[in-house]
Amino acid sequence: MQFTSAPVADELIELRGLRFHYRDWPSTRPDAPDLVLLHGYTGHARSWDAFAEGMTDRYRVIALDQRGHGETGWAPADKYGVDDMADDLAAFVSALGLTGFTLLGLSMGGMVTMEYAGRRPAALAAAVIVDIGPEIVRSGGARIQAGTASVDLFDSREAAFAAARAENNLPPEDHHRHRVDYSLMRLADGRWTWRYDRALRSVGALRVRDPATGWASCANIDVPTLLIRGDRSDILSAEIAAKMIDTIPDARFVLVGTSGHSVPLDAPEGFLSAARSFLLG
Repeated sequence: MQFTSAPVADELIELRGLRFHYRDWPSTRPDAPDLVLLHGYTGHARSWDAFAEGMTDRYRVIALDQRGHGETGWAPADKYGVDDMADDLAAFVSALGLTGFTLLGLSMGGMVTMEYAGRRPAALAAAVIVDIGPEIVRSGGARIQAGTASVDLFDSREAAFAAARAENNLPPEDHHRHRVDYSLMRLADGRWTWRYDRALRSVGALRVRDPATGWASCANIDVPTLLIRGDRSDILSAEIAAKMIDTIPDARFVLVGTSGHSVPLDAPEGFLSAARSFLLG
């Protein structure tokens, strides 16, 4: 996976009392529609670099660092709910004057996508939900919680990458290294740690919505929607994915091979192909 020097801009914007960072890739196509990308829990806007560059022939692509992640400010510990993040997104869309845009969200970003799309905003034209649903597999949820509670201090970038690789060896190595490099920040003592709010490393800090509310949001989505699942996912079960396709009024489904929960990371080419087929169709 190659990372080219696309003419991307890194921007800061103040929304709802927090400073937000986002990356903005202009399209090579005049008057291109907008595609907004939302990363997952512990992620950041830079994790979308390769995918964004693969979409600029048809879209202006905007990747937002959500509250507490990447280069965006950290919120009070009790303000990391899906509703909070959906409100952030609504403010972001309004501030940038987006209309007729497509929203794509992975994992936590997919929860925000379900909530935001379920509000039926007039500016939204289509949605892509990646490997998440109103209910998640318990074992997968436990794995993620254990990961956030594991060692998060490293003597070097290489040590951090080795730890990430030991946890997940599915992604192409250069793609994985790019993700990890931009996930790190340095501490005063010279060590490295993950670049997201430490409050989010506590169990239950990310306040997800109850399943009934999530299903109601899915049923209320009124734009064409694609659901993408990794074939090895331990978060979104095949049964819940099938129920989502039945519940969302205009929904399609794609299964991406050789991928766990982090589909854009594990299988970047397969993910790009799946998303492009829907977005350009």
